Amino acid sequence: MSELDRLATPGRRGRWSGRMRMDNDVFGRFAEAFARGMGTANFLLWMTVVIVGWLLWNTLAPRSVAPDEFPFMFLTLALSLQASYAAPLILLAQNRQEARDRVSLEHDREVAAQSRADTDFLARELASLRLRVNDLATRDFIRGELRGLLEELNAKDELEDHA
Repeated sequence: MSELDRLATPGRRGRWSGRMRMDNDVFGRFAEAFARGMGTANFLLWMTVVIVGWLLWNTLAPRSVAPDEFPFMFLTLALSLQASYAAPLILLAQNRQEARDRVSLEHDREVAAQSRADTDFLARELASLRLRVNDLATRDFIRGELRGLLEELNAKDELEDHA
């Protein structure tokens, strides 16, 4: 295979990447801890203190002891390096959180569907019980029937007494 064909073939890995193995979950937890730490007011406060201190030291100190003069190249390099590592770690943490949210949402949907099915079942059972209760004789119905029978018996007794 020629050098040009090797470079034109997508998906080929270099030799060094094949030997380097890292557990994705361990690295993901590290990224989440890193992003969680960088997202705090404490981190921002200390970063501001360090940058203001760096600027004051390099502006007010004599040139002999100030390691980074006015264009502050070293500070710019340090902040760029910090940002170049922070951005992918924060994105990785966000992707992991999105995956957890997706699983949680799917679980919530399953629970909601089961709750809906349970509610529908209970509504059908309640309707069935109402229909059965309507078919049962109520106290007033039984009293009315008994009064009717009592009146019939009294009427028969009166007829027998007159006869």
